[in-house]
Amino acid sequence: MRSFISLLLTVFLCACSGYEAKNVFKSDIDLVADQFIARTRADVKELVVKLYKRNPKQLRKIPGMTVEGRLAQLTVRRYKLQFAELDYKQDIAAMNLAFDPDFKGDRVFALVVGLGSMLRRAYEYQPEMFLPDQLDAEVFLASAHNVEVLLWKLKNSRKPNGAHYLITHEYRGVVDNLSFERLFGEIIVLQEMMAGIAGDSGNRAVTGAVHVVSKVFIPLPI
Repeated sequence: MRSFISLLLTVFLCACSGYEAKNVFKSDIDLVADQFIARTRADVKELVVKLYKRNPKQLRKIPGMTVEGRLAQLTVRRYKLQFAELDYKQDIAAMNLAFDPDFKGDRVFALVVGLGSMLRRAYEYQPEMFLPDQLDAEVFLASAHNVEVLLWKLKNSRKPNGAHYLITHEYRGVVDNLSFERLFGEIIVLQEMMAGIAGDSGNRAVTGAVHVVSKVFIPLPI
């Protein structure tokens, strides 16, 4: 009983001092993970804006849809990103739609839903972490690899007519926008850093075995 009263007092004092009470139930790693979650989700939002700016035809495939509308769909705090227009595909399956020559839908939306849901899965679909939560270093390494593959596909995959599926860093043969490299690079670094942190927290060696010479997405470890 005394320990319970002490815990309540701690929570009360922290709240009064401007410190969020919920942080009492977070480890240092949880607090770092929360910042990484926020940063990766912000990066996905930035990617949405940039991709639609370069590929406005994709947005027009859904009558009346706006960039703001797409952002609203992606920023809800639901754990999973599932949408009927993508047949409820997530993760790798959604990203592959963006490079499927038979796909008639919004390729930008397919790509960012796939990317966003994969990043959420790495954090066990949690919008923030608490003491009981455990993170798997190998999952973060696999997701980092898949982001590298995604960047490669955006640069090199083409439609049967030779055009890129989505315009990013290059337009009409001219490399004119390197900001996509920066954005994807940041996501890759965040995932790799989190792999190291998660590995240290579990006192496990991070093998890095997923970093193979491959241009295909690999499933995240279960």
